[in-house]
Amino acid sequence: MTAALFDRIAIIGIGLIGSSIARAARQQGLAKHIAIADISEEVRKVAAELKLGDSCHAEPGAAVRDADLTLVCVPIGAYAEVGQAIAPHLKSGSILSDVGSVKQAVLRDLGPLVPDHVHFIPGHPIAGTEHSGPAAGFAELFEGRWTILTPLPGWDEAAAAKLSEFWTRMGAMVETMEPMHHDQVLAITSHLPHLIAYTIVGTATGLEEHTQREVIKFSASGFRDFTRIAASNPIMWRDIFLNNREAVLEMLGRFSEDLTALQRAIRWGEGEKLEDWFTRTRAVRRSIIDAKQA
Repeated sequence: MTAALFDRIAIIGIGLIGSSIARAARQQGLAKHIAIADISEEVRKVAAELKLGDSCHAEPGAAVRDADLTLVCVPIGAYAEVGQAIAPHLKSGSILSDVGSVKQAVLRDLGPLVPDHVHFIPGHPIAGTEHSGPAAGFAELFEGRWTILTPLPGWDEAAAAKLSEFWTRMGAMVETMEPMHHDQVLAITSHLPHLIAYTIVGTATGLEEHTQREVIKFSASGFRDFTRIAASNPIMWRDIFLNNREAVLEMLGRFSEDLTALQRAIRWGEGEKLEDWFTRTRAVRRSIIDAKQA
């Protein structure tokens, strides 16, 4: 097996992403010691039963002591609190990264708390499922998926290269992106689809009872895919929408305009417009398949 990249890594938050990192890091031999931390006693109990870490801590500060790499894997709304807890204990010369879906919020809440002697390199693995919790993770989650690193002025190239290798050895492809641009891209590729899914499923719950039963019965016709997305962690997505509101509202505005145009085409029987729209959007699906992201 290839030599370990780090003597000790700390994973703060052991849900789907955190537990998948722990599994993949163990499988690939990326760390000699994996320390995990979570505020939930029940989560820690499950993580211990699954043997996700070499040590399990209630306090994040205890987990990050002597860690060469710390990964924050909690909902974005908890970043400031976690940052305050770990900042005094971060090892000089170590790397601090995260998995958050809104990078400007990460810079705002976590950035000011990071000591000067720590290499702060925010990141975001574009991977996940609708399931949550430590038992939901699996080592293959990142294989063939992108992880985006958002560089800061003056970031350490050697530290960035080491973090990139960490992700690539877990099967991910790595790219760098400016934080604001990241948030705009994710607003349309991830955040808006989730918002639409939550809305459609919410609309279905407001139907009359007998119609609602039929919606569930015949959900394989497309509704099922929306329910899968809408089953995602509600706390995580609450924080994403609140912390990326400008980009989400911009994309939502564009979507609303396009939806109005389609509504008008349907109302007036403009078949050619509908066919043209569907043909162009079908090509996007082909592109996603060709990029092996389907």
